[in-house]
Amino acid sequence: MTGLDALLHEERAFPPAADVAARAHVDAARLEALVAEAEADPEAFWAARAREELVWDREPTEVLDDADAPFYRWFSDGALNASVQCLDRHLPERADQVAIAWEAEDGAVRRLTYGDLHEQVCRFAGVLRGRGVARGDRVVLYLPMVPEVVVAMLACARLGAPHSVVFAGFSAQSLADRIQDTGARLVVTADGGYRNGKVVPLKQSVDEALASCPDVADVVVLRRTGEDVPMAEGRDAWWHDLESDPGLAPVTDAESMGAEDPLFVLYTSGSTGKPKGIVHGTAGYMLWARLSTRWVFDLQDDDVYWCTADVGWVTGHTYLTYGPLANGATVVMYEGGPTYPQPDRFWDVVEKHKVTVLYTAPTAIRALMRAGDDWPARHDLSSLRILGTVGEPINPEAWMWYHRVIGGGRCPIVDTWWQTETGGILLSPLPGATTLRPGSCGPALPGLAPAVVDEQGRPVQGDEGGYLVFTRPWPSMLRGVWGDTERYRQTYWGLFDGRFYVAGDTARRDAAGDHWILGRFDDVLNVSGHRIGTMEVESALVSHPAVAEAAVVGAPHEVKGEAIHAFVVLRGEATEADLRAHVAKEIGKTARPEAIVFAEALPKTRSGKIMRRILRAVARGEEITQDTSTLEDPAVVEALRAAPVA
Repeated sequence: MTGLDALLHEERAFPPAADVAARAHVDAARLEALVAEAEADPEAFWAARAREELVWDREPTEVLDDADAPFYRWFSDGALNASVQCLDRHLPERADQVAIAWEAEDGAVRRLTYGDLHEQVCRFAGVLRGRGVARGDRVVLYLPMVPEVVVAMLACARLGAPHSVVFAGFSAQSLADRIQDTGARLVVTADGGYRNGKVVPLKQSVDEALASCPDVADVVVLRRTGEDVPMAEGRDAWWHDLESDPGLAPVTDAESMGAEDPLFVLYTSGSTGKPKGIVHGTAGYMLWARLSTRWVFDLQDDDVYWCTADVGWVTGHTYLTYGPLANGATVVMYEGGPTYPQPDRFWDVVEKHKVTVLYTAPTAIRALMRAGDDWPARHDLSSLRILGTVGEPINPEAWMWYHRVIGGGRCPIVDTWWQTETGGILLSPLPGATTLRPGSCGPALPGLAPAVVDEQGRPVQGDEGGYLVFTRPWPSMLRGVWGDTERYRQTYWGLFDGRFYVAGDTARRDAAGDHWILGRFDDVLNVSGHRIGTMEVESALVSHPAVAEAAVVGAPHEVKGEAIHAFVVLRGEATEADLRAHVAKEIGKTARPEAIVFAEALPKTRSGKIMRRILRAVARGEEITQDTSTLEDPAVVEALRAAPVA
């Protein structure tokens, strides 16, 4: 990794506007004070935040226990409940405030107040308890994007039963793998869900999965579509029937959980092998979910906050559910895709609900950018005040479009970096405190200790890139891999003999302390002795006015070692010669693609992530072995195989 070339240099900068800084929870002076406090005494810093932010049943006297590092424990003698942090604490002042404003794909709207949500969570916790769910039992949730998925998560938390949400786009086999690995005995699902005008047959997938999961004794089924689905006698029961039982006893007293008790298990996609069940504890996770939501999005009492992520991903856990609800926010939740029935659906939702804070993925931004400026121009987006991005680095030109067209040039953009494993955002600008640079995920948040190091673990010098690592633990970090302690140790701590948490990304840090993600370190391109990050080549391609999206991968080359293969979606006219010349001009001749495939679309999951491993297989002419059931459009893969290579 020594000498990883950093080719992209972005000079545009946007200091905090005076009116944003004046209102912000964290302005420049406050940020400086928080960073100084954390650096002077990290444990005292986190202890103070825990006292200020959380409602405890038993306040902790311990802060960090590192006796069994890297299995760190935080606030381990404390006790609390996650659902209380999100619901009960708000009832005296917010019972009548809207907690969730949900919009269905067909435009129907439901609004649940904090009082409504609390009542439904208590009742569904009673349903689960009545089906035998007790503290420590795992419950798998396989549900569409409807309010009931949040109800089910918080009901599990109320009982102290760790939930494992499985993304509703995963196949029956993927679902079975996760049920088996967690040892869950109860599954909550729906008859189906809606996506792009079609019914997604969730119950059918559950039935297929359970053919290999004999330990599942109960399935609770939500009626969403009204489709006729088979119900296994003695195992399956309708949600509404169970909830309307006159003998139901709502769970009003939440289980008091140890700070380190697991809150949930969330699986990675498993594209590189067996899925990893990432375990998150209760107190440390809830502390950072609440605090980072307020700091990064400058969340105010009058905000209408919309995170577009599916609850099946960690973003939907931390920044749609636990973080905003712990802050007492009004949260928008949307069921369908960003371009159904037209490419202005996101902007219609923003206008209808008067969204003030919007948090979405760069891939969604690029797709909407490709649709053209006319679609957002049809809508009043003046309610927006903060924009955010999540999921992968955002190309500078997409950042500028988001800023100019969606934010009207007035909305700060927080480009956030974090992972399922980190529990919450670790690197991000703060709207009222940080100068924004398109393409950078900014500095570390207070209390975090990142570093960029070479393959010997030494800080890199000058403008080079290297491994992104973290040199000390933080409260929301993963507590392990479910059932596999050695995999946790080797995957996240093995590279540098336990000295650092290894994120798996490459990055550079500039003189201002801002971080620039260069790509996954297993995706680094080695071209004629130059180590090049995929993100920089993709950004150079997207900066061409005719390019809407681009993804690059490496393929073996007998002279160069590796050659760059680019997959490009156009929104105008350009030839391969145009794009090669443009990349050479932007970041250098070494980074020119050897091959360019012009495509109508890139292979993306329903969450919007580009599946680069599929592109690598296409570039190398290899068989595709990973699960493609999560693709938004599986036909894209065959179209790429058939596309001419320039």
